[in-house]
Amino acid sequence: MTMHSTLEGLGVDVAKEWLDIFNGCVVVRIDNTAKAIRAYLKSLASNMPIAVEATNSYHEEFVHLALATGHTIYLVDACKVARYREAVGVRIKTDGADAQLLLRYLNAEIAHLRPYQLPPKAVKRMMTLLRARAKLTHSKAALKLSLAGIGEIAQTRNALFARFDHAIAVIDKKLVECVKQSGYIDDYNRCLTINGVGPLNAAALVAFYHRGEFSKADSFVSFMGLDVRVKESGRYRGKRKLTKKGNPEIRRLLFNAARVGARTEQWKPYYDALRERGLTTTAAAVAVSRKIAKLAFALMRDQTEYQPRMA
Repeated sequence: MTMHSTLEGLGVDVAKEWLDIFNGCVVVRIDNTAKAIRAYLKSLASNMPIAVEATNSYHEEFVHLALATGHTIYLVDACKVARYREAVGVRIKTDGADAQLLLRYLNAEIAHLRPYQLPPKAVKRMMTLLRARAKLTHSKAALKLSLAGIGEIAQTRNALFARFDHAIAVIDKKLVECVKQSGYIDDYNRCLTINGVGPLNAAALVAFYHRGEFSKADSFVSFMGLDVRVKESGRYRGKRKLTKKGNPEIRRLLFNAARVGARTEQWKPYYDALRERGLTTTAAAVAVSRKIAKLAFALMRDQTEYQPRMA
């Protein structure tokens, strides 16, 4: 893929062992280690805009060091990179080509992008615990399907699942402890007053709220991937679907909160009205989860106490 040298900044494609970096002229590959990254950053001019593909946790070392040396980071998720590639008609898919594409995307969209900021340490810790919890719950569910019906290993299987449950319980306890030690205890207690929200749901809401700066509730909902993608053109009305951006564990936790909340006086009328309109039980619960997220946002933003009322 040919690029023009007029592009400003860097595009960084991230892999576990190396980074491919495009500066508008050439692609260079360096090891994804602190030593190699520091050496490369020393060769750069100050305060460069840098587009980095968010890849698991492999991008974190580069991002942390680049921010520490005064550069501006724009994190771009892999899904956006893939869609941008299709939109501009690029047919090459290599690490180097992706680095070039990231820089092209940065220059085209920079006016609409928000610079990345490191989260507070407590929030980063909570997000790490939430990711670990999601991995455990997903792995447990997958193993349950794979090992179901194999009577010969029933005892071993049950012991394995008990260990999964223990690890998840430890994470849940650590999450609540982290909230209490972080100074967010008031926000945590505010979230707990919402019908359907328990200790784990409240801890997750607090972590995501303090993860970024949100100007309005819709931005908070979008950050969690609970917003709806709309496809309409002329008379065509496409099916509306969740964007499902970001951490899937927060969506699962809020969905569970919504299912509990839908049986309470606060949320049941709203849930029943959605069902009467023809929404499935899942779609109605997702709508309730959005309401819960928006209410939690309002309570934390305004630092107000919850006054129960009908949805």
